[in-house]
Amino acid sequence: MIKYISLILVSVVIMGCSQKQEPVKTMPYVDINRFMGDWYVIANIPTFIEKNAYNAIEQYELNDDGTIATTFTYRNGSFDGEKKTYTPKGFIQDDKSNAIWGMQFIWPIKSDFRIVYVDSDYSKTIIGRNARDYVWVMARTPSIPEKDFEEMKSMVEKQGYDISKMKMVPQKW
Repeated sequence: MIKYISLILVSVVIMGCSQKQEPVKTMPYVDINRFMGDWYVIANIPTFIEKNAYNAIEQYELNDDGTIATTFTYRNGSFDGEKKTYTPKGFIQDDKSNAIWGMQFIWPIKSDFRIVYVDSDYSKTIIGRNARDYVWVMARTPSIPEKDFEEMKSMVEKQGYDISKMKMVPQKW
């Protein structure tokens, strides 16, 4: 019986080790003030609340205490669908890079939120998570050139995401 339990425990440990991935690589430094503002969600691997999102926008505003007021709005199901709004709070967890945040929808849980990429003019970004379950490709404009999107999609794939799960978020303004 002890051998059987030991075999199960060893198997569980080996399986856990084999599934462990390197952490998602983030930007070495994000100018947090330049990052603030509106970001249109171009594509994502959606969370359950985003599966039918249209005109999705994420807005960030730096609070005096260093936290980030976040407002996520979208239309549910169509461009004329019910407007949904969520207001999680962001907490910068790596002050050196400003690229690793905890995003709190419900106290006390802070979800992993990582700025994987932001271009030099702060017009396009990729937000990811170590679990590689969700990702967001966002821009300051409701659309980006196809070439730019393909480059960003390639970056997402290189981070270990299954890009077949990515979907475009309809934007019409």
